[in-house]
Amino acid sequence: MAPRPPTAAPQESVTFKDVSVDFTQEEWYHVDPAQRSLYRDVMLENYSHLVSLGYQVSKPEVIFKLEQGEEPWISEGEIQRPFYPGFVCLLPLSLPSGSKGKRRQKLPRKNPE
Repeated sequence: MAPRPPTAAPQESVTFKDVSVDFTQEEWYHVDPAQRSLYRDVMLENYSHLVSLGYQVSKPEVIFKLEQGEEPWISEGEIQRPFYPGFVCLLPLSLPSGSKGKRRQKLPRKNPE
């Protein structure tokens, strides 16, 4: 008897949020020019691939900004990030009032118990 191919599990549709990365203004400040260029290319390519697969929703604001050559950062309140236990953030969660975003702050790491 010939082996049967594995049964594929049902797959969920991929959304743009699944393949995109958002930056706050502070985070974007720390991205160097080469990384910004790579980010732009990858984000536009990801969106193009989704559209070619039939992704049909209005164009995300970050794509409009990238196409216009604008900085793609969004406000901290708009960013929705999953929680990862043990993740260490090297950027401040908020800027001190009057700050121009020129300092990096390392947050303390929790010791696993």
